[in-house]
Amino acid sequence: MTERMKAWLGVVSREHVMIGVGLGIAQVNHGKRPPLTRLHAGDWFVYYSPRTSYPDGDPLQAFTALGRVADDEIWQATDGDFRPWRRRVDWQDCLETPIKPLLGELELTSGPNWGYALRRGLLELSDSDFERIRAAMTAG
Repeated sequence: MTERMKAWLGVVSREHVMIGVGLGIAQVNHGKRPPLTRLHAGDWFVYYSPRTSYPDGDPLQAFTALGRVADDEIWQATDGDFRPWRRRVDWQDCLETPIKPLLGELELTSGPNWGYALRRGLLELSDSDFERIRAAMTAG
C-alpha cells in the first residue's frame, strides 16, 4: 500500500522564497534538517510569506510559491559558514496570492490566533486547503 501524497506549507520570507525558487530548492526553519524528513517525493509544497524579507521586511501575508518535491534526498548545502539542509522542488508558474481573501475558506485560518501555528515553519495542509490555495495561485 502506498502512502498518499501530502501537501505542506513552509513559512519563509518572500526574499528567501525567491532565492529558493531560483535554486530549485526548499529550505525551512533556518535550514534545519528534521522538518524536511516529513516530505516525500511527489508531495506538494507551498510557501507562505508573512513578510517581504526576514526579519524586518514589510508585512506581506501571501502564498508565494507552489511546487512538488522532486525526490527523497535531503542534502546539506554550503553557504559560507551556513550549512542549511535542503530538498529539491520542481517549482511551477503561479501567482503570488494574498491570504486575506481566503481567510474564511481555509481550515488553516479557522481558529483564533491561527497565525501562531505558522511559527512552526512547516505545517501539513489538509487536502481541501491545498486545493483552494492551488486554485487561487494558478487562477483555476
